[in-house]
Amino acid sequence: MIIPVRCFSCGKPIGHLWEEYKKRVSQGENSKKVLDELGLEKFCCRSVFLGQADNLELIGKFKKS
Repeated sequence: MIIPVRCFSCGKPIGHLWEEYKKRVSQGENSKKVLDELGLEKFCCRSVFLGQADNLELIGKFKKS
């Protein structure tokens, strides 16, 4: 699934924060600290980020030519 532009529940724009979150967590930062610093305080917005499975590269391998 691709990260949505807005939160499903509250409608807050969150899509622009995904790359920053992904980069910082891959560098070893605590995900709670990163979410706090990005301004994601509601549970609904946090759940979108924490429940995200980045499968785009895997799915791209099965593209028909």
